Amino acid sequence: MNKVEIIRKYAVYTVYIILIPCFQVSFPDKLSFNGQIADLMMVFVVLVAYFYGLKDGIIVGISVGILRDCFAAPAIVGFGGSVTSSIGIGVFTMFAVSVFSASVFTMKIKRKIIFALVTLLSVTVLYKLFGHAIIFVWTKIFSQAVYSLSIKELVVDSVLTQLLLNAIAAVPLYLLIRFAGPYSKGINPKLRLQEGRGADSSWLTI
Repeated sequence: MNKVEIIRKYAVYTVYIILIPCFQVSFPDKLSFNGQIADLMMVFVVLVAYFYGLKDGIIVGISVGILRDCFAAPAIVGFGGSVTSSIGIGVFTMFAVSVFSASVFTMKIKRKIIFALVTLLSVTVLYKLFGHAIIFVWTKIFSQAVYSLSIKELVVDSVLTQLLLNAIAAVPLYLLIRFAGPYSKGINPKLRLQEGRGADSSWLTI
């Protein structure tokens, strides 16, 4: 990569890393349905990690995670009913999302949008299930509060609704990183060279 390409890469990433979290927290009513909000930050990290590799994914994921913690860290009811902000969860979550997304449905298959969508849906389901499991354990054991979410509310109102919203959000975000993203023609040249080596590697382009 020449200097112009490097500058473009970091400039574009910086703009998106700032604007996407700001847009999500500034206009949640425009992104919500049935009590859920489209997770633009997660979708962005998944797409970057899937299409541009682990290194890009981790850097973007941690950066987005820091802003996630700053803007929208979830509140936790602690011992004695005290409410505290869970700083650090956003960074850990986005890091884990980036590693998962860069590692699944990538080796020896083409990095196509359909596999990116499958990865996104898988991440969304895991995120929701792990999140509700942690909330359940925390409320039952630590905060001694009542966990009143029914199976229908968990599956339909939470997981399925979030899947729909994230899938819809993936369309414009994919177009952004593909046609106005950090790399010319939507291809990470280093990743292409690395994963193009060997007879078993049959995929090279998005």
